[in-house]
Amino acid sequence: MTAPATLLLARQEITALMRFEDYLGAVEDAFRLDAEGKTIETGLLHADAREGEYHIKTGGVYLDRAFYCVKANGGFFRNPERGELPAIQGIIYLSDAETGCPLAVMDSVELTRQRTAAATALAAKHLARPESSTITVCGTGAQARQHLCAFRHLFPLERAFVFGRDDAKARHFASEMSGELQLVVEPIDDLSVARESDIILTCTSARDAFLQPSMVAPGAFVGAVGADSPHKQELAPELLASSKVVADLVAQSARVGELHHAIDADLMTARQIHAELGEIITGRKSARTDATETFVFDSTGTALQDVAAAARVYEKAKAAEAGTLFDFAAAGALKQKRT
Repeated sequence: MTAPATLLLARQEITALMRFEDYLGAVEDAFRLDAEGKTIETGLLHADAREGEYHIKTGGVYLDRAFYCVKANGGFFRNPERGELPAIQGIIYLSDAETGCPLAVMDSVELTRQRTAAATALAAKHLARPESSTITVCGTGAQARQHLCAFRHLFPLERAFVFGRDDAKARHFASEMSGELQLVVEPIDDLSVARESDIILTCTSARDAFLQPSMVAPGAFVGAVGADSPHKQELAPELLASSKVVADLVAQSARVGELHHAIDADLMTARQIHAELGEIITGRKSARTDATETFVFDSTGTALQDVAAAARVYEKAKAAEAGTLFDFAAAGALKQKRT
């Protein structure tokens, strides 16, 4: 038996192959399979560098075929100041989890953005009030943009606020997204305005909590996206302690997410988490039962999202004959690029 050549996929090729619905479906598959015990144990390695940080995430899923992936991402948040470099860059390695054969190596930037927004949107689909029409987005970067697009897709939004440290960037974000989404997007410099919102999303690289309980109205859904390493924090621990908290993966949230800070503050334990997202999707734990329940989704970003999305990219690329085949076993012989 000869190992297949590995498929190399560039960012533009992934963008052409996938729609947001594809990511939403892949992420839902990942969390459902996790709740059903049909995944391979995840791993997380975090390392600080002088100018940024690295995340290496691993995990696998048993779809129609078994897949395993390793994602190595660098987060260097001063990059946008240096020109056109994105803050997050990396690579995903996808393999066959039955044979260990490499299947694909692909850019991780587009996939990471989309799978992250898909997870938050999926959580909100179950936990936010379905009639939610007002949203506040904290952050003006790529994740904030992707999240606003995702929530515009799923909810009857009529008004949006954007909050950022840089007023000029917030104004630019508001102007650009208003036109793109045909939605009223207003920049704000006082986050207490967020209390008017049904949905609040925090998509920053902040190291100090800025969203306080007084800024969140009863019944709101808060998607906490930025805290994916031990030193990042966006939410006051008191907000978690006074809300129903749903984590992507409890063990990971307790290590690097907002839950990590609530535990350190002696305000919560991991056992007080209401549910993992997979348990909500499968109905093993309750979703929203009351209009006044305040939910926090602690999103740390999991390898399960990565592997399920990467598997879908791979299958779509094979069907479309997209990408470049590269035979690592045969002295790196480059196969002809497919169109």
